[in-house]
Amino acid sequence: MKLKEFADLVNGTVLGDPDTQITGIAGIQEARTGDITFLSALKFVKDLRTSRAAAVIVKEPVEGVTIPQVMVANPYRAFAAALTCFHPETPQQAMAGPSIVSEKAIIGENVTVYPFVYIADGASIGDNTVLFPGVYVGQQAVIGRNCVIHPNVTIRERCTLGERVVVHAGSVIGSDGFGYVFDEGMHRKIPQVGRVVIGDDVEIGSNVSIDRATLGETSIGRGTKIDNLVQIAHNVKIGEHTLLVAQVGISGSCNIGSHVILAGQVGVGDHASIESGTIIGGKAGVMGGHTAKGVYIGSPIAPHREFMKAHALFLRLPEMNRKIKELEDKIKHLEKEEEKNDIDN
Repeated sequence: MKLKEFADLVNGTVLGDPDTQITGIAGIQEARTGDITFLSALKFVKDLRTSRAAAVIVKEPVEGVTIPQVMVANPYRAFAAALTCFHPETPQQAMAGPSIVSEKAIIGENVTVYPFVYIADGASIGDNTVLFPGVYVGQQAVIGRNCVIHPNVTIRERCTLGERVVVHAGSVIGSDGFGYVFDEGMHRKIPQVGRVVIGDDVEIGSNVSIDRATLGETSIGRGTKIDNLVQIAHNVKIGEHTLLVAQVGISGSCNIGSHVILAGQVGVGDHASIESGTIIGGKAGVMGGHTAKGVYIGSPIAPHREFMKAHALFLRLPEMNRKIKELEDKIKHLEKEEEKNDIDN
């Protein structure tokens, strides 16, 4: 397409030749003739000046760049639009093969069911949803419209997925919560009879486990994105548009607000609550209780600024220890001098 057509698509303004032909999209260094690229930070301007790209997406005009620029309010969003434009999804078409679909299941229009899918009694699959090979849908489970369920995903009984939900390979939604009571020298299982409710536009990475509630619901709010290898325990409540990065572990009955970011390997203790808008850095430990809105790191967590001050002090401990020893030696020397003076007098 012409650059002007692309700018109209992303509500951008062309700085340069609007008739420049665009045939693809690539990174600054990988771009070839005809590719459009995007500038994510000013530190990459030097790479842009030597790039072979035909045009670049920017937030503000960049001086010293000879190729046309498309100025937009949000370059990342325009970049995503370009990816969608030049790499459209391939229409799904199921191959012939064995699947088990209950006669008591409700299957919407234009649903794609690949071989080796199992859909149990009372399950409901919305229009235009795709179920890849090996997907299991339990009794009375509900999957909304325009969802994509990748291979070997398990959606257990009575769990509900909203519309446009994407679940990547190997994830389990609705596994039993980790609930036991210690009695007579052994751990006895507490039945987990609740369910999982997932809102619209949620994306769940590969090998994620979301446990059903003991009673009631484990819930994931609209627009939340969950990375690979995340564990969400029973009765957890997660708000809207929250990000859970890889290997996050959330214990039972936690309440996580909206627009929260839990970076990689964050651990959250049971019954903790985290206010909306909070950011918690990688490998941090939330031990429980209430966490007010803010930015935190460390285990147990501390406000970012306070933690960095403490960390700076920690790095100085060897030097401080040396100085303390020097002071102790000086004190001992002075004490000996004082004793000597007392004897002489």
